[in-house]
Amino acid sequence: LGDPICEYHQVSIETTQQGPPQQAIHVEDLTPTLVNLLKNSGMKHGVVNVISRHTTTAITINERESRLAQDMATNFLALVPPDERSNSPAAKSGVRYKHNDIDKRPDSAEEAQRCRDNGWDIDNETELQRWREQEPINAHSHLLSMLVGSSESIPVVDGSMVIGQWQSVLLVDLDGPRDRTVGVQFLGYQ
Repeated sequence: LGDPICEYHQVSIETTQQGPPQQAIHVEDLTPTLVNLLKNSGMKHGVVNVISRHTTTAITINERESRLAQDMATNFLALVPPDERSNSPAAKSGVRYKHNDIDKRPDSAEEAQRCRDNGWDIDNETELQRWREQEPINAHSHLLSMLVGSSESIPVVDGSMVIGQWQSVLLVDLDGPRDRTVGVQFLGYQ
């Protein structure tokens, strides 16, 4: 084995869709980006860890095929439909999630502190209202992210990721499409 490698990259994934987010499910193939980063790292043996940096996206390994992506969207939204208050075209009458009761948030000292820690002056009534107005009705996206998962670890042998012929590493945007970021860490040896 060669010298050890431990590298981290924050990768921006620009959406291939135009216009504002529509609370749609959209799939982006990360594989070409990962292959390029792996080549530039010089790592021959080890593991690539890929993690979503958002609570409404997921990382998975599967086939990147447009009709399968459509099937994913259809079935995910049937499994966890959007709230009737959502602007999603798939919003379902009678479906309501507590997370989407924006007018009741923050509802605890802990949540209020997380808002402050993230730069929102929620003690100011105007700022509190501004925070509430920018919050999307997207509980279904959070729930789907938890079901699909937020990371993958891919073995690397002889300088190549060990994935199947039809497998790709996919970023699944469950509340987009919009620009996103993923974390990529290489751990191994040259």
